Amino acid sequence: MPAQAMIGRGDVRHTRLRPRLHRFAYRSYFLMLPMRRLREQPCAALHRNGRGWLSFHDADHGDGGHDALAWLDELLAREGLDDVDGEVWLHCFPRVLGYAFKPVSFWFCHRRDQSLAAIVAEVNNTFSERHCYLLTGPALHWGQELQASKVFHVSPFCRVAGRYRFRFMLSQRDGEAPRSVARIDHDDEDGALLQTSISGRLQPLTEAAARSAFFAMPALTLMLMTRIHWQALRLWLKRVPFFSKPAPPSELITR
Repeated sequence: MPAQAMIGRGDVRHTRLRPRLHRFAYRSYFLMLPMRRLREQPCAALHRNGRGWLSFHDADHGDGGHDALAWLDELLAREGLDDVDGEVWLHCFPRVLGYAFKPVSFWFCHRRDQSLAAIVAEVNNTFSERHCYLLTGPALHWGQELQASKVFHVSPFCRVAGRYRFRFMLSQRDGEAPRSVARIDHDDEDGALLQTSISGRLQPLTEAAARSAFFAMPALTLMLMTRIHWQALRLWLKRVPFFSKPAPPSELITR
């Protein structure tokens, strides 16, 4: 995949298996950004830290500072990962007309030989809290299942317990645009509970591509928040048990 800013257009899917079956799917789009390359060669269509149909603000990630990539590099160094000297791709939702809500973003951290060194799953909840899961392994690769204990509150209809199973796929067939899939499943002590995925076909992020995505879904990030509350209401009407919010983890990172 060329090191240029990309936009992915596809679907978000979610299935709850217990205690009531509950599923939904809707069209969506996301950004896939080569953060190191963008330091050297900015993308005009990205409207970084500025205004536009779609934009990207560094403050929406990490510690909320002015340089999200610098934050990530410092995080990796503190965790002893000193070989992330290749491209860092950020999969995230954009700001739309200046409004941002990013339930989850993924940082794909590569070595210079293009092998994966680490993945950071950055999770935000509706209480303006953020937590990151650092996923590593001796031979990290696309398509591999990665696991992390759930330690951060996301939904009042799920306890902070169990584990996440992550799987990330990036593929391309001859004559087709690259396709990205991020899958997150949540298991508790009784087995599979939630199955979620974000997928889409990637294309270069140009002003025309940004306008096309915007006019297809002009209130994407606002609708993300609206849909979260609408689905919560549906779960409440189905009498799915409700759990109060615990205090967030004392540390930003879970490895």
